[in-house]
Amino acid sequence: MDGQVDIAALRAALAGLPEPSVRGAMVRISGRDGRWTGTAGEWTAPVDGPSAGEFAVGSVTKLFTAALVLQLVGEGRLSLDDPVQAHLPGLLPRSYAPITVGQLLSHTSGLQKPECVRPGTPVEVVRSAVSCGTPTPPGTTAQYNGVNYFLAGLLVEKVSGRSYEAELRDRILRPLGLRRTRLPADDWAWAEGGLVSTSGDLTRFMNVLMRGGLHRPAERAALFTVPPIPDARFSLGGLMRTPAPGGGPVVWGKTGTNRGYTSGVFATPGLGRVVVYSTLTTGKDTDRETERILGIVGAAFKGYREGVAGGA
Repeated sequence: MDGQVDIAALRAALAGLPEPSVRGAMVRISGRDGRWTGTAGEWTAPVDGPSAGEFAVGSVTKLFTAALVLQLVGEGRLSLDDPVQAHLPGLLPRSYAPITVGQLLSHTSGLQKPECVRPGTPVEVVRSAVSCGTPTPPGTTAQYNGVNYFLAGLLVEKVSGRSYEAELRDRILRPLGLRRTRLPADDWAWAEGGLVSTSGDLTRFMNVLMRGGLHRPAERAALFTVPPIPDARFSLGGLMRTPAPGGGPVVWGKTGTNRGYTSGVFATPGLGRVVVYSTLTTGKDTDRETERILGIVGAAFKGYREGVAGGA
């Protein structure tokens, strides 16, 4: 076990579970600079191996969707500068200014908060979401919005001529051997947040994604290009750039919540450390839930410094 992983800090971050806000948790750390796995509370499934616990990854799904879009860009079938309305005519109100594909992926589309959104087919979700409220000019503000990724999933289908599920399976899941990652048919979150996976599958996906194994150089560069817009945190490839809690390094990844799980995957740029976590949350105290999760992630990156012992 590499001493750079602060095992004491991790055990302290997991101690005391279950509690009213978080019933259990799982953490998997990998990379050149050390490995560690741990569980706590009501999380009883193994972290690794054929019986590893599956969990709903929520909005981590967006990374898979963005990866599909970037593959289509690399094949010349789509451009990050293409107007979404040109590929999906009639879906957004005619009065809306053109929104580019890159603005969808980076959450700079200006689409309004989906206060009127209702479950349904992806098209129904988008139409309900824009049935009230007013957008801001595209490319001027950054506002996280899941509707962007329903549109991205619909773009994948329109440009490829195949279902999102088929493209996901044939372009990512099978080539990477992600045998435990799937899209349940009954989850309306779909390309925005519907996937179920395991810690091992997410670790492998993140490693291949960030190394450029899914994309050509130009599209890999987009993964790490955040638009120069105030408060923008997401890249043109959907990755979130954020400092790790507690003064840790800048990391890239994504969080997600669905079906009682709050999860995330984050990595340092050079993949010296890759962290996957998932928590069983109750929704009873979101402030305490956030505090617990930040403590776990902070402990996972504690002591890691860029450029040290294999860090990028």
